[in-house]
Amino acid sequence: MRSVRKAPTGPDEERLVRLVAGGDRAAFEELYRRTAPWPAVRLRRRCADEQIVAEVMRETYLAVWRAAGAFAGAAVGGSAVGWLWTIAARRLVDAFRRRAHHAEPPPAAARPVAPAAEDEALAATVGGDVGDALRRLAPELREVLQAMALDGLTVRETSVLLGVPEGTVKTHARRARTEMRKALA
Repeated sequence: MRSVRKAPTGPDEERLVRLVAGGDRAAFEELYRRTAPWPAVRLRRRCADEQIVAEVMRETYLAVWRAAGAFAGAAVGGSAVGWLWTIAARRLVDAFRRRAHHAEPPPAAARPVAPAAEDEALAATVGGDVGDALRRLAPELREVLQAMALDGLTVRETSVLLGVPEGTVKTHARRARTEMRKALA
């Protein structure tokens, strides 16, 4: 039986972000130690170029250090890990945009033989009828739904992230919503 790797979450990470906002380097190091493996895995699922993943990770944690004071946290229904992932996802889109201006887009992740850890975590957290409906979606529809609904990316950001035209993203999002409605009706 495989263990499902879940995102670290909880009041400890939120407390660490608050300490980082006060300039606490030890708290920053602890936050990095606890949280860095999870976004790195998610970034690698979206980008096979290790150089870009490393760059995005550096930019993400630099942004966390600089903007920790802006973290609103549980007061607005957010979590430290969710906030951190939002930063990472946007930095990845920015990296793709920079690369698109200078060269060919980075190769897509082409290794998934076994289910991804995040897919397993999603399946474990989204159970019942909704989980079943998500698992029945075609992979391209599930990717778009995940990027837009779970990661909070815009159509344009999803287009850049997945390397497909914006019109395709819109079509896949509409088809995913329709199929989810039918499955849950």
